[in-house]
Amino acid sequence: MKDYVSLKNREFSKVYKTRKSKANHELIVYAVKNDLEYNRLGISVSKKIGNSVVRHRFCRLVRECYRSNRDNMKQGYDIVVIARPEVIGLKCQSVNKSFRHLLHKHHLLEDDE
Repeated sequence: MKDYVSLKNREFSKVYKTRKSKANHELIVYAVKNDLEYNRLGISVSKKIGNSVVRHRFCRLVRECYRSNRDNMKQGYDIVVIARPEVIGLKCQSVNKSFRHLLHKHHLLEDDE
């Protein structure tokens, strides 16, 4: 069973329009309050990143990063994660570090208070 809800296409557009993003070399993360009691996660990977195997691997890594951090995250946000080309070939630990860094910048971690 999933511990998050995936965003739909129109919800991606709504999040993008807020222009509330933080970025580092590997990822871009948009985060917007959603007035729900749970988070919704969206992942966007361009075909420029690689073939479907590479793109799906990235999606799995991000879902795992979200899963490993969800207990420390604030709830009630729409979160969209976008891959940058530098993410190609990174290990799970590096993606997780990058993801946590951006969550911290968005003040989405419970220990940020």
